[in-house]
Amino acid sequence: MSNSQHTPGIVPGRLNSEAYSDNFSDLHPPLDDHEARVAADRCYFCHDAPCMEACPTSIDIPLFIRQIATGTPEAAAMTIFEQNILGGMCARVCPTETLCEEVCVRETAEGKPVVIGELQRYATDKRMDAHPYKRAASTGKKVAVVGAGPAGLSCAHRLAMKGHDVVIYDARPKAGGLNEFGIASYKSTNDFAAREVEWLLSIGGIDLKLGKALGNGLNLETLAADFDAVFLGMGLAGVNALGCDGEEKDNVLDAVDFISELRQSTDLSTLPVGRHVVVIGGGMTAVDAAVQAKLLGAEDVALVYRRGQDRMNASLFEQDLAASKGVRIITHATPKAVHGNGAVREIEFAYTKDTADGLKETGETFRLPADQVFKAIGQTLGDGQGLSLEGRKIRVSDSGRTSRDGVWAGGDCASGGDDLTVTAVAEGRDAAEDIHNTLMGG
Repeated sequence: MSNSQHTPGIVPGRLNSEAYSDNFSDLHPPLDDHEARVAADRCYFCHDAPCMEACPTSIDIPLFIRQIATGTPEAAAMTIFEQNILGGMCARVCPTETLCEEVCVRETAEGKPVVIGELQRYATDKRMDAHPYKRAASTGKKVAVVGAGPAGLSCAHRLAMKGHDVVIYDARPKAGGLNEFGIASYKSTNDFAAREVEWLLSIGGIDLKLGKALGNGLNLETLAADFDAVFLGMGLAGVNALGCDGEEKDNVLDAVDFISELRQSTDLSTLPVGRHVVVIGGGMTAVDAAVQAKLLGAEDVALVYRRGQDRMNASLFEQDLAASKGVRIITHATPKAVHGNGAVREIEFAYTKDTADGLKETGETFRLPADQVFKAIGQTLGDGQGLSLEGRKIRVSDSGRTSRDGVWAGGDCASGGDDLTVTAVAEGRDAAEDIHNTLMGG
């Protein structure tokens, strides 16, 4: 530990280099061959496969685990990629504890599921050396994909595989979307997100153009005129406001920006972090920000959520992870005011309770010391380009069709589904199939 207790404010280098390395190492180290075979042998290979039903991409989980058990992990990888071309990243970041592993018969019977996520990572890592798919003959059709995140990449790959020419546009300087910029560093180490994108694009037929977004160099009218189809997978651009007095003060920041800066850092000792950090929100982003603030050396980190802990979007595993790293989880509290002279020094909360008429404040308040506050209370769409919306997202059909002919959407920017990497991959894949059928006259 550095001399942070003698240094007020937000400073970098609170820890020594060994601590940074340990804190941000792989959350789940990869299985070796023997460990994978032992883990695979625990699978009952259920005929009705509740794990497969729980997977948003419908991977044939019993089949790929059987392939691992019989010593053919490369075949297992192909079983996974057939449904989820980003199966490598999903194995690292997917909340398997609330999806496939939660319904595993071993979990039901023994409280210890087959480690499906770790087995998926083991298999997919075996096929990341060369791209396993070839393009079909060219169809002469061109498709624009806006957003190089999980939905856009999944859609682009499936379209390219079927012989269409694809141009992906993305606002950021690197492709990958939330996989590259929005996931905790300890979930995706060794630059895996960038390596996976490079591997995916190596199928060919996909042109990547960075630094372009709708409203900033791109217009839906022009894209619709220049391409045979358009897929929107740009995620959510803005961050919701706290809606309380003083939130414009210095060091009240967006959690997504904090995570992004951390993910792109080559030297964690240069990232400043406060002594008293407060994260507002109850989802995965809030937990990722809170845990990483603690791992960077913050002395006290509180995660504050307006409802009960059972209502948090973050899984119980994520909540337990936060608690194990020393994060305090405070529930039934909503921000009322940010106090400080120029920069935040305290944040005031009101206690809340659930009533028949919704969430209500009790009238009691409390304050937490804070020199750094991170907002993780949801994001907004930004420019909807005149498409019909459902709440804060683009309204789509089950196959991703929007209110405009020739335009599809999927991932976080589209209605329906959970805001998960694996869901975005499924929506991009399904939209690509519908785009292909439409372009080929099906």
